[in-house]
Amino acid sequence: MLLQDIKPFLLYCTLINYVILLIWFAAFSFAHDGLYRLHSRWFKISPEHFDALHYGGMAVYKIGVLVLNLAPLIALHLLQ
Repeated sequence: MLLQDIKPFLLYCTLINYVILLIWFAAFSFAHDGLYRLHSRWFKISPEHFDALHYGGMAVYKIGVLVLNLAPLIALHLLQ
C-alpha cells in the first residue's frame, strides 16, 4: 500500500471517530438523565460515578483517536 493511499484512509478514520465522539458527547449532555436511568437499572451506580466513567471513556477514546489516527496522518503529511 502506498503512502498516498494511507492518507485519505487515516483522514476518514479520524473524521468518523470524531463524529462518534461528538455523538457520544451530545447524547451524554442532552439525554443524561435517561441514560443514567437506563444504566442504573443494570448497575448500582451513583450519578457522580456515572459521569466520571463517561468522561473517562470519552478521554480514553479521544486519546486513542489522536495517537492512532491523527498523529500518523500528521506524520505522513510532514514526510511530503
